[in-house]
Amino acid sequence: MADESMAELPEREAMDYDVVVVGAGPAGLAVAIRLKQLDADISVVVLEKGSEVGAHILSGAVVDPVGLDALLPGWRDEPDTFQRTEVTDDRFLYLTEAKALGLPAFGMPKILSNHGNFIVSLGDVCRWLGAKAEALGVEIYPGFAANEVLFGEDGAVVGVATGDMGVNRDGTPSPNFTRGMELRGKYTIFAEGARGQLSKALIQKFALHEGREPQKYGLGLKELWRVAPEKHKPGLVQHSFGWPLDDRTGGGSFLYHYGDNLVAVGFVVHLNYENPYLSPFEEFQRFKQHPSVRPTLEGGQRLSYGARAITEGGFQSVPKLAFPGGALVGCAAGFVNVPRIKGSHNAVLTGKLAAEHICEALKAGRAHDELSSYEAAWRDGPVGADLRPVRNVKPLWSKYGTRLGVMLGGAAMWAEQLGLKLFGTLPHGKPDYAATKPASECQRIAYPKPDGVVSFDRLSSVFLSNTNHEEHQPVHLRVKDMSLQKSSEHDVYAGLSQRYCPAGVYEWLEEGAEPKYQINAQNCVHCKTCDIKDPNQNIVWVAPEGGGGPNYSGM
Repeated sequence: MADESMAELPEREAMDYDVVVVGAGPAGLAVAIRLKQLDADISVVVLEKGSEVGAHILSGAVVDPVGLDALLPGWRDEPDTFQRTEVTDDRFLYLTEAKALGLPAFGMPKILSNHGNFIVSLGDVCRWLGAKAEALGVEIYPGFAANEVLFGEDGAVVGVATGDMGVNRDGTPSPNFTRGMELRGKYTIFAEGARGQLSKALIQKFALHEGREPQKYGLGLKELWRVAPEKHKPGLVQHSFGWPLDDRTGGGSFLYHYGDNLVAVGFVVHLNYENPYLSPFEEFQRFKQHPSVRPTLEGGQRLSYGARAITEGGFQSVPKLAFPGGALVGCAAGFVNVPRIKGSHNAVLTGKLAAEHICEALKAGRAHDELSSYEAAWRDGPVGADLRPVRNVKPLWSKYGTRLGVMLGGAAMWAEQLGLKLFGTLPHGKPDYAATKPASECQRIAYPKPDGVVSFDRLSSVFLSNTNHEEHQPVHLRVKDMSLQKSSEHDVYAGLSQRYCPAGVYEWLEEGAEPKYQINAQNCVHCKTCDIKDPNQNIVWVAPEGGGGPNYSGM
């Protein structure tokens, strides 16, 4: 907003709490619930940028119940929880273009077994957790995006401010303008998920990444289908790797059968891929044509579509979690177990752990200091025990390619299971954006046109995500240097943003003497891929007006 406009704005109203939580995902809600379990008098507020709790949640999801069991013992016996299907058939496949080669279950490390886990909609799990939190007295404000961290005179975090509402495209207040609110807390917990806007800034400000490996990411794309009853196999979990990705491009795919003839089909591309001509969205569409996938979907109804970045760095990439006045929990810090393709259990466990250390601090009369005991505790607890044995799988996959990397990663997990450490702790190397090669060194990829049966285009897919943004608000995808975008992103990397984006946000319009860069911000599904993969780190994702973005149902 322009300086002259800012000078005329009224001061923001402020509300004080013991604890402010940013993000109503599994981690943030676990913080809130555990705090109230420990002390009902602790005042807790949770801010959620989605229009409702669960609206922005996207995951596979096969959930390891260990987190919920620890947070809410006895939840399985409650009459009204969330729809879930226990895993009864666990398959792992290597795909060639025409075949699916099954890997024997006895050859898989025990940690990869899904038996005892549940296939769910993680959005529905969060809606259920949200209701639990509110019943305990937690205040939850959906539709309010936290877009500014508040600092005290000593530099400690003292809360957050929500974004102003009713701002025109040019940054001036509209007739419907409403000033944001300040929510101040003795401790502020950031549970924004992968590549959270405020979490990213705090990691830089407090140098929380020093001494850690770079965080790594994948882009997960998912569709929800209702298939014919005779094709539905409740409890089937099918994971695969290989085709259509080449051996140097990491990724994987899944089919989960659950609920009322529902099948979740998904595809993950590791964002350290090299070829700027690659399109994760188009690779997903190709994957659905595979003989092991297409027959399941053919004749069914595609219900929803979405995409989201996933943290993949694991054990050696987790930043320091605590800083003066607050802490990171869940995927904001990167607790996903990549080979297991699971993170929600660790999100709940880190949320619970953080709450316990916050409660101790509050009882001791502390505020705005560093929760060093939380930082020290996670590696020696169940989260560390989950991530430590698989820490070398991602580095091996990245270094040696899919086929050899998966075999070496499997050997590393078996060795850890037997108490042996074959590789120590391997580094990840360069960040994902630095892995992209110039287009001149790569081959173009010709993708087939969608058939409208199992493969589709981006815009019809985005329509199914129920994405909506206020039309006249400022563009929330900030290009720092447009001339650099032309000279590098376009001229060197062949305009890769129009391919890595799974929602058709970015376009290079080759009309006239100079190409024009068009940003269709209203299509954005908040996956954060642009913020991660841009080779110059020239695009910055910021939260749009509260409530904007996808409105996922059943995802």
